[in-house]
Amino acid sequence: MSAADEVLDVVDREDRVTGRARRGDVYAAGLIHRCVFVLVRDGLGRVFVHRRTASKLVFPSHYDMFVGGVLGAGESYARAALREAEEELGVAGLAQPEPLFKFLYEGPGGAWWSYVHEVRCELPVHPQVSEVAWHAWLPEEEVAERAADGSWPWVPDGLEAYRRLREFRGPADVRSERR
Repeated sequence: MSAADEVLDVVDREDRVTGRARRGDVYAAGLIHRCVFVLVRDGLGRVFVHRRTASKLVFPSHYDMFVGGVLGAGESYARAALREAEEELGVAGLAQPEPLFKFLYEGPGGAWWSYVHEVRCELPVHPQVSEVAWHAWLPEEEVAERAADGSWPWVPDGLEAYRRLREFRGPADVRSERR
């Protein structure tokens, strides 16, 4: 089955399920659906940053500071966060990502409920080649600078989630988070 054929829950502006449709149809019609974002840190507190493959349906060849993706029909946010993080990082046995906050993204590409999570990964990563064209572990300061200076084409939903994450954490965000 292709990604466009995957069945998703269609939701309303309050994140209530109103139906189901194929991913390709959801995107084509601009229907609201659900998505997870997982900020991944290594043991040194660096952030996993990657460039999406050119074959992605949405925002091909753009950079992202989150791993994640859409929820399948009937899938919970928590299950999707763990599944997507393990798939994209190419790891097994990752801890359950910590849920932080949820928001309705409305911008380039459409509209979707976005649940932001965070997880620490000290396992060797083997990013999924169908999803990740390049990756690196970057210090939070560098991620913040690159996000602000526009030198890389970032996925707009990830950039919005990152802006909200920094706001959620407060002004002292640029990391002393070497937890």
